[in-house]
Parts: sequence; C-alpha cells; structure tokens
Amino acid sequence: MTVEYSLLALAVPALLAAIGIAVWTHLRARRMLDTLDKMLDEAIRGEFRESLYDESRLSALETRMAHYLSASAVSAKHLAEEKEKIKTLIGDISHQTKTPIANLLLYAQLLEEQDLPPESRDCAAALERQAEKLRFLIDALVKTSRLETGVLAMTPAVNPLRRVLESAAAQAAPKAEAKGVALTVESTDLTARFDPKWTAEALYNLVDNAVKYTPAGGSVTLRARSYELFCRIDVTDTGPGISEAEQARIFQRFYRSPSVSGEEGVGIGLYLSRQIAAGQGGYLKVTSRPGEGSTFSLFLPRELGMRN
Repeated sequence: MTVEYSLLALAVPALLAAIGIAVWTHLRARRMLDTLDKMLDEAIRGEFRESLYDESRLSALETRMAHYLSASAVSAKHLAEEKEKIKTLIGDISHQTKTPIANLLLYAQLLEEQDLPPESRDCAAALERQAEKLRFLIDALVKTSRLETGVLAMTPAVNPLRRVLESAAAQAAPKAEAKGVALTVESTDLTARFDPKWTAEALYNLVDNAVKYTPAGGSVTLRARSYELFCRIDVTDTGPGISEAEQARIFQRFYRSPSVSGEEGVGIGLYLSRQIAAGQGGYLKVTSRPGEGSTFSLFLPRELGMRN
C-alpha cells in the first residue's frame, strides 16, 4: 500500500500539472487567435496599425502577421496613389487629344468641300479616314485604361436584353446595309444583370466585327439564350471563320490576324469587349471554323455577384 500511495502521490501532481499546461496552452492559443482575428478585421476595414509586439510574450507567427499586414497597408496606400496618378494622366490624354483630332477632322472635311483636283481630293479623304481611326484608337485606349485601373466602375442591374440587342444592331445597320449584309435580331424577353451602357458598347464591337468580316450577301444574326446562371448573347456571322490556332489570340490587345490585314481596324475592339464582360461577372468566347463563319458569345450573369 505504501508503494501505491507513493505512486498516487506522484501521479496526482503530475496530472494536475498536465491539466494546467493544457489549459495554459489553450488560453495562449485562443488569445493569439483572437489577436490575429482582430488584426485581420482592422486590415479589412483599412484601420490596421502595427503595435509594439513583445516576442517573449507573443508568438513569432503573430509578429510576422503584424509585419505582413503593415506592409500590405503601405502597399495599398501606394496603389491608391498610383491609381490616382493614372486617373489624372488618362484625363489629361483624353482632354489634350480631343481638340487636335476634332480640328483634323474639320479641316479634312473643309478640304473635301473645295474644288480640288482628283489626287488632292483622295488625299483629303484619306486624311479624314486616318483622323477618324486615330479618334477611335484614343477613345478605345482611354476606356480600356479606365476599366483596367478601376477608374471607371460599372454598375450592373437587372435589365432586358432586347434593348441592348436592338441598340447594337441599330448602330451597325448603316454599315451592314451599305455592304449588303443582312442584319437580323431575334426577339427575346430575357433579362440579365449588366451595365446597359458598357454592355451595349461591348456588343456593338462584336456586331461591327461580324459585319466587317462578312462578305456581301452574307448575314449576321443576334440572338439570346438563357441558362441557369447566365444569359448568352450570340453574334453569328457567315464570314470566313477563324482557325483554332488564332481563336485564343484574337482577344489580345492590338492583335490582328494576317488574313484580315487589309480590313480597317486597330485590334482593340474584342479586347475591350472582353474587359467589359469580365468587369461585370461575365465572359466572352468564340466558336468558329474556317469557311463556316463565327459565333461570338457574350455571357452575362443572371444574379448579382456571379462570377465566371
């Protein structure tokens, strides 16, 4: 019995010590997690400020987290400053180029109204075309830069698709008629969540491309389809089609296929359309085969917050 009592006498303090250590470890871990949780909450609100941490009382993980969040706060501040500089630069470029381009167009039109020899009239017409091309390029670059830097934010809301389809078709109708391309919009009563202004621009770029690359006597059709999460707008043409190797490249900025190098364009319309689609939770894809035409599909979310 004496031995048993001795062992019991030794076991009880050991057990109590083990329980004490376990409780202390749990409380220490709980305090550290509470501290980290507070740090993250402050970082999310943009209110994090690094305090003096005692390495002997707080874990290295907690200290490293504090350093990381402090560096992130500084980086966020620098990013906001850089974004403001870019915003100012974009505004300056847009403002400074509008007047010279407008003057180029005006003087080119005035020249065309004069009694010029044929060769001079051709030069005046070429000058006007190039000035229009320059204006389009500057406008597209400014819009793209504003979207990429977050200077311009889109405001998606539930809207009927019919209006945006009809608007894009109406803009492209004069070019389609002049070229002899049949432009058709299938009726729809579907709705989706999108920014009407930006989506109309993205869709017009698709329709304009379809008309541009469809030969006379061909057709371009706009239709909408509904899925569980997205609505899909298809722009289908009877043009030359796109090879599989080029399909991933056509959405790159300034990319132009060698097969259409003779057509007017700067290679930024599809890139801008993809940026607009992504900016409101949608995406853009193409289905095409050489000689069988192309279908560009613009997917728009049906509910708020959906992402590709």
